[in-house]
Amino acid sequence: MRHDLCAAIDIEADPELVWPHLTDLAAYADWNPFITAATGEVAPGRRLELRMEPPGGRAVTFRPHVTAVSTGSTLEWLGHLGVPGLFDGRHRFDLFPTETGTHVIQHETFTGLLVRPFRRALDRGTLAGFESMNEALRRRVLEAQPKP
Repeated sequence: MRHDLCAAIDIEADPELVWPHLTDLAAYADWNPFITAATGEVAPGRRLELRMEPPGGRAVTFRPHVTAVSTGSTLEWLGHLGVPGLFDGRHRFDLFPTETGTHVIQHETFTGLLVRPFRRALDRGTLAGFESMNEALRRRVLEAQPKP
């Protein structure tokens, strides 16, 4: 079974100004309503520790491995609930430059035996978490910009 979730937002700042906020895991507790605690090194092969709190759902801590990093454009990790194949999530952020700033796409592909029973919770809480994180990232980036 496979299930995809996607949430996008436009941020009025260049990707190189968005990227440091996305990758500063230690600061997530200060601004991120979805991933409320995060540690680890944003580098391929490294393990992160992420506490996710979906709206209306139960908080859970994942320890995914970073699978792709391209500074200023891509961050991806792969996590498992229990053993691989039971409930896996490949989470990805893509940053695309636009005329007015950055288009951020947050996407996750869930696979495994437990996807079907978790699908409703994913569509409600997890997707809402992506959207709230995207909006909080936008606010964080814009608030950090120098005032004219």
